[in-house]
Amino acid sequence: MKQRTLVVVSAGLSQPSSTRLLADQLSAAAVTAAVERGIELQVRTIELRDLAHDITNHLLTGFPPIALKDALDAVEGADAVIAVSPIFTASYSGLFKSFFDVVDKDALVDKPVLIAATAGTARHSLALEHALRPLFGYLRAVVVPTSVFAASDDWGADSSDGFLQTRIVRGATELATEIDRREPATVTDPFALTVDFEDLLK
Repeated sequence: MKQRTLVVVSAGLSQPSSTRLLADQLSAAAVTAAVERGIELQVRTIELRDLAHDITNHLLTGFPPIALKDALDAVEGADAVIAVSPIFTASYSGLFKSFFDVVDKDALVDKPVLIAATAGTARHSLALEHALRPLFGYLRAVVVPTSVFAASDDWGADSSDGFLQTRIVRGATELATEIDRREPATVTDPFALTVDFEDLLK
């Protein structure tokens, strides 16, 4: 079975949060879809809430603290990413945007990404298409066609129609398909010598 890595970025602020709940359901569905394709996914979830101060410090100083550097390296080295944000004022949260502001500009190039969001009302669902999708398009990621939105009603008793679960499975399946189509992600060491040492001495 092929080994691949999946990083889940959750920007929920409360604890527990519906954003993290959606992130966990998406990652579980992705693991299941990957197994069906002969892929074992190693999942790591990054809670941006825990890195909020580090992200601010990095924006001010240009140097990431150790915990944030580890998270940024995980995103860069992942074979795929699931990114989930709460919607505030018709867009992604400031914490979500700030994190991806400090991700290396080339870290997501050609990397499969599944985008998702949560909000109190379904009226915010278009934020996925006018805010999140353009953000990852700018970062040159491969955003899968299906995005997943969950409003407060989707977690209640009236959610028995299964619409949310259908989109979760569809998006996760599309992500697993993109992972299967690609070779494992590789990260270039910026300090590695690309020229023979003897040639450097000439």
